[in-house]
Amino acid sequence: MQQVTGAAAGKRLRSPFFVGLLIILFLVEFMKGSLLVVVLPIYMKNFLGLSAHTIGIAFSLQYIGDNLFRSPFGWIGERLGYRKTMASALLMTVIAVSIIAFSSGAFWLSLACFILGLGTSPLWPTAMTGATEISGPMGSNGQAMGTLEMASLAGTGAGPIVMNFLMERTGRNYHTAFLILIGVGIILVLVALMLPSKVRIPLQTAAVSVTGAGKGFFAIMGHKLGQLRVNVKKTLHEVRTTLKVSWMVYPALFLQSFVIGLLSPVITLYVQNELHISPNMYNLLLIAGGGITVLALIPCGKLIDRFGTRPFLNTGFLLAAFSLSIFSMVHSLVLVFVFVCIVGISYAMILPGWNTFVAHLVPKGERGTVWGFFLTLQGSGMVVGPIVSGQLWDRVGHSSPFLASAIVMALLFVIHFILSRGMKTGARA
Repeated sequence: MQQVTGAAAGKRLRSPFFVGLLIILFLVEFMKGSLLVVVLPIYMKNFLGLSAHTIGIAFSLQYIGDNLFRSPFGWIGERLGYRKTMASALLMTVIAVSIIAFSSGAFWLSLACFILGLGTSPLWPTAMTGATEISGPMGSNGQAMGTLEMASLAGTGAGPIVMNFLMERTGRNYHTAFLILIGVGIILVLVALMLPSKVRIPLQTAAVSVTGAGKGFFAIMGHKLGQLRVNVKKTLHEVRTTLKVSWMVYPALFLQSFVIGLLSPVITLYVQNELHISPNMYNLLLIAGGGITVLALIPCGKLIDRFGTRPFLNTGFLLAAFSLSIFSMVHSLVLVFVFVCIVGISYAMILPGWNTFVAHLVPKGERGTVWGFFLTLQGSGMVVGPIVSGQLWDRVGHSSPFLASAIVMALLFVIHFILSRGMKTGARA
């Protein structure tokens, strides 16, 4: 694919297809942020009286549904097209929220969380594949990835804030919150129906219709299943032969989300119990860190397109390692804000830079499948991270998860430094 000029790249990022992806990404993260951060924990614990163990199982099922089916949905999306894949999947989110709203049993709530994860699993493979399709590996990937991350972070941040406000205004009326989220799910399905339906790798339906003429239903279905097996084997063969990457890419994908998993369960505990920061000040801290990340994503993405990923990833990993290692040692409120902002800036470099770096490794054939595999491997770090973090917090000390995160960031710097040096001369890495 030819390189894209700045004006052409900007035009492509303003296309109805890419805007539709951004809307879907924002609303899905808005829905998940509202449910998983604000509504479900309190609803299941205080309103329904369920145990924390049950809540943990439900949340784990949501993650499993989201992460486990990313690669299969990436494969399906390339064959059925964006419209059918996303509309069908997002319809599951409407079903999931409806089950949560009108049932109270632990089994049904856990099943709903699994369906919610299943319904959102095609999101990132579709978004990554779509961004790569319109920009090309040597085009405006950095700007496209930065825009996707900005929409995701904006939805993740806006969901809890808006839902907290609505819950306060309605006197903790959960059914009102669920009806609003069902409405968001319906909007998601409608937006997905406006996505293009072009099939990247068409199924051989004509051959099926000719071969199946005059045969019964089971004969036709048997022929289709046989073709499906052939297509799957062909896909796996193409992935094995075209995906030529260093083994170091796979642990790097895992570590990239593992470091987030290390911090996510303990950051609130540390800020409130160790730093004794009030909830209102903590909200300002989150807004400062998240806000500076969102604001810096687009310029960082544009600079990555111009100068390549190497200087930004190297700088981002080192900044994050430095700031995380110091964060657990400071108690001054001013210094806490300073280091949170440094972490925000480092992530504004890392998020679009890393996705762009990985985009260079994805072969043109089977993009959806490979993206799904990469994202599944990357997301698995979020499962292990919180478990390790809890053990470090209880057994080693409250500052140990932050030091472990700093070590992981430093390790990512070393891995990326080796990988980028090993890539071909002239490649934008």
